[in-house]
Amino acid sequence: MPVPTRPPTPDDTIGARDLTAWHTRFGRWLVDVFAALARASSPAARRVARWSSAHLAFVVFAAVALVVMVVLVEGIETVYEGVVGRDGLTAIDQPVLDAAITLRSPGLDSAVTAFTDIGGPIGMPILALVAVAIITWRRRRWTPIVLTLIAAAGSLAMTIVGKNVVDRARPPASLAVPPLEVSPSFPSGHTLNATVLTTVVVYLVLIETTAAWQRTVAVSLGTLFVLAMGLSRVFLGHHWLTDVLAGWLIGLAWALAVITAHRLWLTLRERPGPD
Repeated sequence: MPVPTRPPTPDDTIGARDLTAWHTRFGRWLVDVFAALARASSPAARRVARWSSAHLAFVVFAAVALVVMVVLVEGIETVYEGVVGRDGLTAIDQPVLDAAITLRSPGLDSAVTAFTDIGGPIGMPILALVAVAIITWRRRRWTPIVLTLIAAAGSLAMTIVGKNVVDRARPPASLAVPPLEVSPSFPSGHTLNATVLTTVVVYLVLIETTAAWQRTVAVSLGTLFVLAMGLSRVFLGHHWLTDVLAGWLIGLAWALAVITAHRLWLTLRERPGPD
């Protein structure tokens, strides 16, 4: 029998979508597992059981998801070795880079370089923190900052693991637009980090806004930014296309894991405590 919940608050919804309502069997199972922690608590702990189960759910799920993601990133090495040729390239990497080179010009190269710097280790954190700081100030809660920091930490961990495990060489320096980068190529850190942070920021904006057009603009701009960031890495010759594809997929998966952890926290926070 489902445990009753209080009516959702504005912080628990995106438009008409109730974030504490789970429509899949796995989602309901996940909620029930952590709700059982509250029911099993001792009488002395029942006054804090609801708080502890919600926060424990968030921490444990996020930690498990991060471990799974890191293991999957390591597993990419096997897949990667299975699809590359003797020269270390997939069938699409070199043709796509060759096509990008034909589009270059001094002015466009400078513009794309300026844009791609936004997704770097300095630009992207600043951009995300400014957006999250505004949301935090409006909501008067620390939740947006906590979500963003956890998302960023996981993104950084997966970038480091992926680069060290696969250790793929970047495109030749003769085909790249300076300034050149020397770290391993796979996955694209700019793309992965931009995907994670942008997705989380857009999610927070969707919760914050009430107008449908604002949510549409947020999703559209976020999607365009992430796509453009990844393609800019290929255009400049700093990454192969498969590096960028991996960054998009891994980044989106981790961002969705963080969002799921947040929804789990919201759900258990709203549930009444044990009798």
